[in-house]
Amino acid sequence: MLFNYTPRTTHEVRISTTPLGGGHPLRLQSMTTCATTDTEGCVAQCIRIIEAGADYVRLTTQGRREAENLRNIRDALRSRGYTTPLVADVHFNPNVADIAATIVEKVRINPGNYIDPARTFRHLAYTPEEYAAELARLRDRFCRLLSICREHGTALRIGVNHGSLSDRIMSHYGDTPEGIVESCMEFLRICQSEHFPDVAVSIKASNTVVMVQSVRLLVETMAREGMDYPLHLGVTEAGEGEDGRIKSAAGIGALLADGIGDTIRVSLSEAPEAEVPVAYALASYIARTRSGHDHIPAVAAPEFVWTKPVRRPTCRVGRIGGGQVPVVVTPRKVVAAAETEQPRADYTLDTHPCLRPDQLMFAAEAVQRAKREGGGVVFLTLTYPLLTDEVRACLAQHPEIVVLAETLHSNPTGELRAIVHDLWRHRLTNPVVVHLHYGFADKQDFAIAAAADASALFFDGLADGLMLTCGTPDADPEGVGERLSFAVLQATRQRQTKTEYISCPGCGRTLYDLRSTIARIKAATQHLTGLKIGIMGCIVNGPGEMADADYGYVGAGPSRVSLYRGKTCVEKNIPEADAVAHLLALIEADQRP
Repeated sequence: MLFNYTPRTTHEVRISTTPLGGGHPLRLQSMTTCATTDTEGCVAQCIRIIEAGADYVRLTTQGRREAENLRNIRDALRSRGYTTPLVADVHFNPNVADIAATIVEKVRINPGNYIDPARTFRHLAYTPEEYAAELARLRDRFCRLLSICREHGTALRIGVNHGSLSDRIMSHYGDTPEGIVESCMEFLRICQSEHFPDVAVSIKASNTVVMVQSVRLLVETMAREGMDYPLHLGVTEAGEGEDGRIKSAAGIGALLADGIGDTIRVSLSEAPEAEVPVAYALASYIARTRSGHDHIPAVAAPEFVWTKPVRRPTCRVGRIGGGQVPVVVTPRKVVAAAETEQPRADYTLDTHPCLRPDQLMFAAEAVQRAKREGGGVVFLTLTYPLLTDEVRACLAQHPEIVVLAETLHSNPTGELRAIVHDLWRHRLTNPVVVHLHYGFADKQDFAIAAAADASALFFDGLADGLMLTCGTPDADPEGVGERLSFAVLQATRQRQTKTEYISCPGCGRTLYDLRSTIARIKAATQHLTGLKIGIMGCIVNGPGEMADADYGYVGAGPSRVSLYRGKTCVEKNIPEADAVAHLLALIEADQRP
């Protein structure tokens, strides 16, 4: 899995005429943003999503009226010739899930609020007997839904969100991947014991590190308990534009590249049909580059733990390695337009010695010259086939040489992993900067591929820096590769160089004009480097997904907004027209000396 692409084996889940898992193609999906009581609005959005290429369409279903209206939406679509399966998204009310299961092809429930009350971030103490009683209550209620689904041929998604874990789970397991996984496994064990196979599973978070580690742990836990349920992948609250695409490609792509995932949704704060082409670009890139690639003969370092990776120990060379934040390297200095505010690369190759493996005889001389010049760094470009005993001996003698790991392999993540694991196994502590090179004409394709290929290396703790290039250095006068490198590091939570916006895609629960609000907040705060701002349409995931945000803007009611500092609500039910101004005032007051 680490070095050679092997799709995870899953069983088939029946979802009308579009089954999931079991070797079927990766399925794409999106979600409507209209109120589910608006039949024509939802039908029109469903059609746009379907015609964009989605295999499933999800609709928020918060109450009995919304659940009953799914029938009208379904019938209108079927009368117009659209047979794409519909998915009801249910929170807080198991009775609504029961109704929806009689109408649509699939129902998503959230373990964090299926029968547990809405979380309040309170610590709850349970005796073993009390905890067992809670699980028995969960089983009794959930089995009623399974019975309805079995009768109507309805599939389920057990969809855990990091932002809506119950107080019960948080109190027992803490805010950990173990708690996230257990929230899911409680339901899966019931499905397994009741012989109900038509279940897909998802674990989502806005923090890509949490998302990837939790899904990895879920895969390992399911395998240990003899389960092979298909997986739905997604990064919640990814945002919009290039940043939203990179964040989604980083989290989803790292898992797809390891053969994990049967269906995906790219959640963008944009029109829902805009999500599908991005999902297709990501899925097709992974399929095109990984399937049937040449075997990579490599062995994992014994210290590496896939579900709980730690940063590979390296020596410190200038600003590279030694536990410092990963650097950005560029092949040459870019003279960017004066008005651009993007950060500049930490190192430029044309100002530092850059050796090849056939130039090792010059290594000592290059290192001495760099020391005399003070702060100079010597790079050694290295591909996996050229990592010989002679190269290892040179690196052992000169730990201050930085490896610039490159690859021409169709599975770049696998071969770059192989280089770093080889160094780790041989106790070499040279820092590693990974260099990924592409030939895309389209910037979005470049961004998606780079995020998908590079992200796992940072989630794994294997890389100390990143260099992204596309075409020749002269073909990138605006420094796109440099900008994308910083964006990938931010998306993988390695280094923050600009304001981060944790914004949801919106749905029928959204209680204000999401996109115009995001634009106004961004315009007023984008200069606040290092700040994290959550912009959430409703309370379902709001405070939870903003766990590490500095401030939150959350829909509290129709045209009403509540403001948060961290997880603490500091202003409630502000009129939407005034809420952005109140948020800015809060930030400014906190930043005054």
